[in-house]
Amino acid sequence: MNQNYFQNKNILITAGPTYEKIDPVRFIGNFSSGKMGFELALAAANLGANVTLISGPTCLDINHPKVNRINVVSALEMYEECLKHFDKIDISILAAAVADYRPAFYSDIKIKKKDDDMNIQLTKNPDIFKTLGQQKRNNQLIIGFALETNNEIENAKNKLNNKNGDAIVLNSLNDFGSGFKHSTNKITIILKNGSIFEFDLKDKKEVAIDILTCISRNF
Repeated sequence: MNQNYFQNKNILITAGPTYEKIDPVRFIGNFSSGKMGFELALAAANLGANVTLISGPTCLDINHPKVNRINVVSALEMYEECLKHFDKIDISILAAAVADYRPAFYSDIKIKKKDDDMNIQLTKNPDIFKTLGQQKRNNQLIIGFALETNNEIENAKNKLNNKNGDAIVLNSLNDFGSGFKHSTNKITIILKNGSIFEFDLKDKKEVAIDILTCISRNF
């Protein structure tokens, strides 16, 4: 890796899940811990980057003078923060597991159990990856993430092309030790030019370095 590549670059990293509230005590969410995004933030900061870390709810901590952590809860909040900072960003790495949908209606009071079934109407959240891809300038890079369970390469390529990204990091729930809550990950990086780089199962600290090294060598 070129050790100077990230020096003073402005990097936006999203991490963790989003929680989409149903009522004051319930939400729709996922099992993301935020570990991958936090390791990326720390690794990039250690390489001299100015990191804006936009994190959903997580118990993780990060303490680095070059990391500005912004806490959010919902997909809408993460979307707004990404748009707020995007204009000054050189590289965006979108590692968060953002909810695709949110409840169409929020109850200010706890919904009481009445019937055997409960139906929740959902509405689509804005697509952060696609929106930033539409707005990006020629001197900006966007690296997305794809967690897949089937047709992994094909689905990741489609996501990359449809959202105008520069690269996408694929991991599959079919790979042991990969995905949510693990301290390890097994990734494949796909570039917009069609190049594919596969990596072995590694600790997420090492995975973060692999991702940043791939960026520095190919862009």
